[in-house]
Amino acid sequence: MSLIHALVAQGPTILAEHKAGKRDFSQATQTILSKIPPNNSKLTYVWEQYLFHYVSEGGFTYLVMADDSAGRRMPFAFLAELQRKFTSAPSSSSSDDMPAYGLQGTFGPTISSLMHTYNTAPPSDELTRAQTELNQVKDIMVQNVEQILSRGERIELLVDKTDAMAGQATAFRRGARSVRRQMWWKNKKVLGLGILAGLVLLWIILAQFCGASLRCARKTNA
Repeated sequence: MSLIHALVAQGPTILAEHKAGKRDFSQATQTILSKIPPNNSKLTYVWEQYLFHYVSEGGFTYLVMADDSAGRRMPFAFLAELQRKFTSAPSSSSSDDMPAYGLQGTFGPTISSLMHTYNTAPPSDELTRAQTELNQVKDIMVQNVEQILSRGERIELLVDKTDAMAGQATAFRRGARSVRRQMWWKNKKVLGLGILAGLVLLWIILAQFCGASLRCARKTNA
């Protein structure tokens, strides 16, 4: 699956979106939306193996998250068509001061259908048009998402990683407890063997002077 998460937003407010994957990237997309400047712009943010492509124009932002294997031509072709469909939709004219997800019911299915098309059989003419636009527009930058984040935002974006690491840490703690128990028993066994060896050595030393029956005291009294 190339395109994973797409949305249309007005400023930081998401009007409609569609998620094609199981992993939730809502926090990441919301953080990126809050960093997009109000002027018209096109940009690609890189985060891990994912690319966040967006087109911001006329107060609206069209954003799609994709695998890095999708490149840039296909996602920007998708965004161009998404923008055309949104601006031609009757609901877009009444989107001023629209509440969050106010167009989810009317435009959400359009995003879903368009994502399915581009994930299965993207139109070749749209890809050609997108390549032409990419060649003409030189200001479409690629930037690492870490460069726009504060420390707190990094923590939020790494929630999924933290959950995975927490599971690994739990397994590690269980393993550590098991190792500690094994080491404790091993130390007890070594201590026991050491005591036993000491007693045997002491018996050997005494036996050299008193005999195997250790009758030193009786010989002295006699």
